[in-house]
Amino acid sequence: MVTMATTTVAIIGGGPGGYEAALVARKAGAEVTLIERQGMGGNAVLTDVVPSKTVIATAEWRTIADRAPQLGIRAGDTSADGDGPHLSVDMAAVNTRIRGLVAKQSSDIAARMAKNDITVIDGTGVLTADGGVQIGDETLRPDVVLLAVGARPRVVPSAEPDGTRILTWTQLYNLTELPEHLIVVGSGVTGAEFAGAYSLLGSHVTLVSSGDRVLSKEDPEAAALIQEVFAERGMTVLGGTRAASAVATADGVDVTLADGRVVHGSHCLMAVGSVPNTEDLGLAEAGVEVDERGYIQVDRVSRTSARGIYAAGDCTGVLPLASVAATQGRIAMAHALGDAVTPLDLRHVSSAVFTAPEIATVGASEDDLRARGIFYEVSRLDLARNPRAKMLGIDQGFVKIFGHTVTGQVLGAVIVGSRASEHIFPLALAVTHHLTVDDVAAVFTVYPSLAGTTAEVARRLHHLGDASRS
Repeated sequence: MVTMATTTVAIIGGGPGGYEAALVARKAGAEVTLIERQGMGGNAVLTDVVPSKTVIATAEWRTIADRAPQLGIRAGDTSADGDGPHLSVDMAAVNTRIRGLVAKQSSDIAARMAKNDITVIDGTGVLTADGGVQIGDETLRPDVVLLAVGARPRVVPSAEPDGTRILTWTQLYNLTELPEHLIVVGSGVTGAEFAGAYSLLGSHVTLVSSGDRVLSKEDPEAAALIQEVFAERGMTVLGGTRAASAVATADGVDVTLADGRVVHGSHCLMAVGSVPNTEDLGLAEAGVEVDERGYIQVDRVSRTSARGIYAAGDCTGVLPLASVAATQGRIAMAHALGDAVTPLDLRHVSSAVFTAPEIATVGASEDDLRARGIFYEVSRLDLARNPRAKMLGIDQGFVKIFGHTVTGQVLGAVIVGSRASEHIFPLALAVTHHLTVDDVAAVFTVYPSLAGTTAEVARRLHHLGDASRS
């Protein structure tokens, strides 16, 4: 009897793309070594998704407290204007909790690796020209390599972060006091999320946006609502301009805009994108192609240009979401180890912006449908009319579904509201599995529930695809 040799896999990077791939490969019987230089969980757990969403979740409690008086809940110590309970934020305690949560999540992932007999090496992996992976003085000779090295905040030379006054989003968690006036440069997802969170926590926030509106890549109606909410909460949004420089001063920071205006604040958060961690990785020597920005080029099953080398996550520039990174990693291992593979399909990706209210989307956007010339109809309802929303004091947000005029298929959806990231799931199922608006409408929903609005929006698209429709 011939004994088949065990496939060996080396994974560089312990974020979602790396550790999810490791679990898949180990389950398939491979011998897996994972190399991570910062700690298990990578940027997603240590400096990005987990800590940022924790501070955002903390800030969201302020919106609940603000609704308390209209629900009949009174506190003995009210704010000066009498609108609600007086609440203060202990930033040192908030960030201590965040750091503890991050450490626990990283530890849990490490424990899962150990439980599955995955070897974890603390160090930096570098590709060699002969197909090896070098870690210090040791060189591995794996059959398969996965690169999941992530990305880091982009630094503007005229606004170098100092970790005290001028900050990247990885440096916010060392603050011991709430910024009195936080200037946020960049109004994409990261900038909008932190601007919204710190505004709720009690900072005065100035948001510098290069476009005329925040969240320019999101559904226009959803982005407009968020910008309106920001203004209602006292945030200053400076649209149509860029930050030329940021300089720390004796008592804060001066941000000079492209039009010459100078904004003075206590702190400045630079949220101007990210760059991949692909330098000094031996990519050229190993024959791995990158684009002009340094992102590793991959196909829909995560293959790079070099045989036996795959890549996943933010270092590929495909879509900077932890869920996409994890999916890329799982697909890579399935392909490399001969399992059934469904190539990555970005049309099925659901995503969320964790502002308050949240924006969640899935499938095609309305702009995309127009550009592709697809026949569709829109159904939309405000959440304010939903009975459960009324009970909770929720008066902002909406559900919007795009249905194909001929087939009735759900092409895309947008939800704006509390916990929209949770409520998008049934519509993500619909988009992924090509369900129709009638399929969604026919599902029982709990009464009362916010999900009831989703079913009602779908019901309003009934008769799509009906040839007899007048």
